[in-house]
Amino acid sequence: MAMTASSGVAQGAGSATPAGQAERSPFLRTTELLAPYQPAKPLITLSLGEPQHPVPDFVGPVLAKHIAEFGRYPLAKGIEPFRRAAANWLSTRFQLPRPIDPEREILVLNGSREGLFFAAITAARYVGPRKGRPAILMPNPFYPAYGAGARAAGCELIYLPTTLANGFLPDLDTLDEATLARTVAMFIASPANPQGAVASRDYFTRLKALADRYGFMILSDECYSEIYTRQAPGSALECAGPDFTNVVAFQSLSKRSNLPGMRVGFAAGDNKFLAAFHELRNVAAPQVPVPLQHVAVAAYSDEAHVEENRRLYRIKFDLADQILGSRYGYVRPAGGFCVWLDVSQRGGDEAAAVKLYRDSGVRVIPGSYLSRLQPDGFNPGAGYIRLALVSDSESTAEALHRLVEILD
Repeated sequence: MAMTASSGVAQGAGSATPAGQAERSPFLRTTELLAPYQPAKPLITLSLGEPQHPVPDFVGPVLAKHIAEFGRYPLAKGIEPFRRAAANWLSTRFQLPRPIDPEREILVLNGSREGLFFAAITAARYVGPRKGRPAILMPNPFYPAYGAGARAAGCELIYLPTTLANGFLPDLDTLDEATLARTVAMFIASPANPQGAVASRDYFTRLKALADRYGFMILSDECYSEIYTRQAPGSALECAGPDFTNVVAFQSLSKRSNLPGMRVGFAAGDNKFLAAFHELRNVAAPQVPVPLQHVAVAAYSDEAHVEENRRLYRIKFDLADQILGSRYGYVRPAGGFCVWLDVSQRGGDEAAAVKLYRDSGVRVIPGSYLSRLQPDGFNPGAGYIRLALVSDSESTAEALHRLVEILD
């Protein structure tokens, strides 16, 4: 069935409605859901995707060396050594059509989240008039920053359900011409949050063809690209052509380098879009402190800590393979550090989250809180729970054993 303009939930829905609830933070909603209960066992938190592996050893010395530079206002585009390091890393890590130009095709970000938010606003201005109300497409479930950015841009939010049936990626074949003709941008996450699905080269090539035909931007969230246990995910930039036209990829050190509190990442790709993006961020976005950019230079120049990071995640996914087996539809994800479990036969996602917290001290997020209602009332996240395997392996194993004991 074709995906039409009515696929979005009406804006302005009050917080008392299901759609309005879905606009709120999934973490706040989870806290409210669990507030009436006390855990029967010591708490193990698997709800927050905050990396808990050690901070790389080089962070402290680099900060100390550049501490005086906290006394400078940072440039919005980023210092030259950072842009060069990010460009070199991209060109080494991915099979790009050509090397990224660090002067024109890289911008530093306060992590990927603020970049994704401001990119939606930039896309609405940059793409220009559409045939009908401007729209921004996004997977459903999805990272809340996408929706916040699209709403701030004054665009209609069109949610593309990602389910087991379509490999947990938006089904491009369901998009009709009327919708595509008024699209200013499409968010795509690969590896996907929460399901861990990875877009193939063919998928990115098909999406790029649509973007070129209809003149919209691809905003590719690739912050989990370095968290995988088998095959390295690709990038939308690999399929973007020699000028990276209509494609911008977003990266962050939060997951790759276990630096969620440092807030450093970058956007790379279409230089014309990035010029407009820079203009907006130069007046509206918080800039990245120079000492943190120097830490990022060290991080993007070192792969040893990233390989160790993957080794630690591999241990935990090996544990998940052993403990969960094929229960709850578990399949080892292609990327990321989340597990997406079907608990629809265990009372649903909210009931399972309450039971796990109350009876076993395991905190997870109901999948419906990460999604939006489709026009027919379907919530693609309903019946699932999300686990983030970010704790140490011993805590992870204990949590998984408790989960099986309670839900089986």
